[in-house]
Amino acid sequence: MGTVNAGRRTVDENRRTVDGNQRTVDEQAFVGLPIGPPGSVPTRVLTIAGSDSGGGAGIQADMRTFALLGVHGCVAVTAVTVQNSLGVTGFEEITPQTVAAQIDSVVGDIGVAAAKTGMLASAPIIEAIVEQCGRSGIGRDSSVPLVVDPVCASMHGNQLLADSALDTLRHNLFPLATVVTPNLDEVRLITGIEVTDAASQRDAARALLDLGPRWALVKGGHLRASDQSPDLLYDGEEFIELSHERIDTPHDHGAGDTLAAAIACALAHGLPVPESVAFAKSWVTRCLAAAYPLGAGHGPVNPLWRLGVRSEDQRPS
Repeated sequence: MGTVNAGRRTVDENRRTVDGNQRTVDEQAFVGLPIGPPGSVPTRVLTIAGSDSGGGAGIQADMRTFALLGVHGCVAVTAVTVQNSLGVTGFEEITPQTVAAQIDSVVGDIGVAAAKTGMLASAPIIEAIVEQCGRSGIGRDSSVPLVVDPVCASMHGNQLLADSALDTLRHNLFPLATVVTPNLDEVRLITGIEVTDAASQRDAARALLDLGPRWALVKGGHLRASDQSPDLLYDGEEFIELSHERIDTPHDHGAGDTLAAAIACALAHGLPVPESVAFAKSWVTRCLAAAYPLGAGHGPVNPLWRLGVRSEDQRPS
């Protein structure tokens, strides 16, 4: 078991605590979140993201995780991509007014307990989302937490957002975030820091937090030289290390979306950020272990493993 040491906490693969004080992550990190009885209204979570025509990432990945965790998913579509297992060959943006109107329509009628963002496509769309989230009570200082997955790099590390959109992401959306979840390529584009080891990962976490989110999660899945997948969570006071054994698979499409969606689901159920991230880390690791090939390229991570869990293992609320 890990202990608190010089502002550092460790979350190990098989642990059910997040620090030496035995703060419990509980069984939901390994089975599921609370599920109400049939006919009851489930917890609602909103994804603000793009559509993946291949079904591996984007809102499709978010909705799979939402459903398999017993959450009702709502959607504000930002863009429609032309995409398959080999990559993205084109996309069409949704107008900023329509993106904002989707958020307003869902929150005003159905209500949500958490929200997340994914592909946001352009500076005007990001600006519209920030303004509407402020009006709808979504964000770090509101009752509805916001997970920002800053999708701005391709799977090969190439920049997907224009410089103006990156600036808007940094200076407008990040200050609204409860937690941001960049991978290492996105960290490099956002902060200019190339993460190669634990020290530079900490530097990156500090730089991300300086942009205004309440928590910064620096994902270490792209540190291919390590036999672990080391993530680092930081709130300005302490670093929390979350590490799982690396899953050896080429089929990891949608892993970032799936992680952020699971964090949002856990936050919607009232879990604190460290427990929510620990839960999501466990969730996406299982989804990676169950990943399958699809088409001629990268297959998706697979939340459908959840369907094989015995019904008696469900955790009713």
